[in-house]
Amino acid sequence: MKQSNGKAKIYYATDLEVRYNKKDREKTAFIYVRISREDDLEAESYSIQNQIKLLTQLATEYGYTVLIIFMDDGITGVIAKRPGFQNMLAKLEQQYAAALFVKDLSRLYRNRTEADKLIDDFLPEHEIRLVSVGDSIDTAEGDDEFIFLRNWANEQYARDISKKRRLSNRVRGNAGEPLSMPPYGYMKDPENPKRWIVDEEAAATVRRIFSMTLDGYGTEQIAAALSADKILTPMFYWRSKGVKRPGKVTDREPHKWNSSTVVKILSLQEYCGDVINFKTYSKSFKHKERLPNSEENWAIFKDVHNPIIDRGIWEQVQQKRGKVRKRVTNEGEKSMFSGLLRCADCGKNLWYHFNQKNHDIKYFNCSNYKGNRGTCTSTHYVRVDFLEQVVLGEIRRLTQFASRYETEFVKAAIGQSQQNIEAEREALRRELKALQKRDAELDNLFQRIYEDNESGKITDERFAKMSVSYETEQAELVQRVKALQMELDKETDKSMSMDLFIAKVRKYTRAKKLTQRMLNELVDYIEVCQAEKIDGVHVQKLKIHYNCVGSIEIPNVLPLPQPEVLIQTRKGVAVSYSQSQNVANF
Repeated sequence: MKQSNGKAKIYYATDLEVRYNKKDREKTAFIYVRISREDDLEAESYSIQNQIKLLTQLATEYGYTVLIIFMDDGITGVIAKRPGFQNMLAKLEQQYAAALFVKDLSRLYRNRTEADKLIDDFLPEHEIRLVSVGDSIDTAEGDDEFIFLRNWANEQYARDISKKRRLSNRVRGNAGEPLSMPPYGYMKDPENPKRWIVDEEAAATVRRIFSMTLDGYGTEQIAAALSADKILTPMFYWRSKGVKRPGKVTDREPHKWNSSTVVKILSLQEYCGDVINFKTYSKSFKHKERLPNSEENWAIFKDVHNPIIDRGIWEQVQQKRGKVRKRVTNEGEKSMFSGLLRCADCGKNLWYHFNQKNHDIKYFNCSNYKGNRGTCTSTHYVRVDFLEQVVLGEIRRLTQFASRYETEFVKAAIGQSQQNIEAEREALRRELKALQKRDAELDNLFQRIYEDNESGKITDERFAKMSVSYETEQAELVQRVKALQMELDKETDKSMSMDLFIAKVRKYTRAKKLTQRMLNELVDYIEVCQAEKIDGVHVQKLKIHYNCVGSIEIPNVLPLPQPEVLIQTRKGVAVSYSQSQNVANF
């Protein structure tokens, strides 16, 4: 937008009508303005509009008639990657202006090394006059010998602000306050910005993604389905709601989902209702790039807000996504058992195939079989149609076992009574509670000495010594708390997982057909042994490992239905299943 103060024409660098002309170089001055969070505590004069008003007036008084304003709003001066700043440097390098006006040197940089390069090398090399109002610097009147001290002071200010902000974030983060923006599916509570509430419109899409995953759909298929149904991607959804979120503005279609977005959503534990802080970190105040933090350094607070996804479902999806990618045949067909079958001898996955002469016959064999240039000595061949009937029959027996004989089922699954689990859990809880109480006390002490240091009650040296003492104790506490929490989670998960598993197996009590979702919800993996000849009969053992509970031996004395499986494989040869031995007989 072109403006005029009566003597000069004023443009913003983002205006379409702005024209750069080297012929007007001596009449042209660039004005750079910037503000960021580190300036929030400074005077009102640091506002963007006040900077522009001051600098345009001064540049006009200095005789410049074409003023072009470059701006960065909300970006720290520690880094060089600022859009307005980089655009200005490019135009200065092309000799489009003779002067540069700033409120003070900290607007250019709060990084001493970069500031020295700019002022001592870049600007003189391109014959650019620098006017810094707050520092009383005008390079047209000679060099200022103390510029390097001002650059050092500006960097120290940024360093101090960064240190205080890190301490504040540590106190807040360890207290369970979310340090990140709410993920897609949540939004900030209007009445309490420190809380997240469910955004039902977006949450419905999140639930759909998890449900499709359990139904056996891949991330590419899920992304395609969401795109076909014209569901806004997270970034465009936030934009449609007027929510500002960091990220590049792209020109791609608002309904074009990527599999990477689906993968990110499936990985977020926050959908269970948890707050997870310190998932990323930066190396220093000069390096703003966020790097992945080790999980042992995360601070996890469970059940803080309402969950979108049941914790059992989330864990199940993580488990399934950790498996080897589903293998398809050359025709593009895949089996529901892909990724679930393991060789009992070498532990490798079994691969899916079909008979070249009869495509109706589908089977698996060991991917590590030496005939396929592997090291396993046997094929571990097993037919798909036989697997379907055997696994369905075993799941039916399991559902009957869990429903009719719940006490026996629990004992068979975890190998000890619920009373013992509860006793161990209670002991862990008591120790954990005591440690967490002391941890909270240390947080309060951190906050108190921080405030005392700010008010001048204690010196920086004393603050540093006390901080080291508290940090050492808290670091030891944190490690013990994490170890205890992991033990408690294991004990708690035994009970929670059992309840969840029992609820799921009951759901399939009357199942007539094996489905992808049924397998995903109930089966972890299946061990397949090589068939061997025993007393003239070929016998092949299968061992089913269930989610949450592992392999279960169902007592034969219980009156449960016996699966009857008999398949003709080829002329004169039949395959049958004997439950009592969990074997296939040929």
